[in-house]
Amino acid sequence: MAPIRFFDTREELHHYASSALVRCPRCDRLAHREHRPGTADRAAQWRVICRSCGLARVRGQVKRCTDVEPLWLTADTRHGTVWAYNLEHLTRLRDFVAADLREHAPWYEHEHRRMTYVARLPAWLKSAGNRTEILRTIDRLRASVVTP
Repeated sequence: MAPIRFFDTREELHHYASSALVRCPRCDRLAHREHRPGTADRAAQWRVICRSCGLARVRGQVKRCTDVEPLWLTADTRHGTVWAYNLEHLTRLRDFVAADLREHAPWYEHEHRRMTYVARLPAWLKSAGNRTEILRTIDRLRASVVTP
């Protein structure tokens, strides 16, 4: 059987951060938080919408991570915490963990580039020995969103 391949597209974590699935501050169910960038006449805003209780809240610029709602897609394992902003982020993480062969661009294409999202992942998440447990956790997180 051919190995499952993953190629690092050199995305950084902030690529996923503008849209997140969070816990509703009112009913503690699944809600959606999105970032709306500012314009010349309007400041940047965070908007939280909950379909369960109808909450629609707009916030100004958030200065600290503790000022925002907790993420929905987070689960503890015996190695550490697996988390993702949204389903796209979770899918990217799952593809990386499931891959037997992980590829990235050659060293000479990395001039003046920061480390990518997958390069910054902790060692326990990259370890093949933890793959089964982490994939099971990721699938459980996806089911919490997809299953009604």
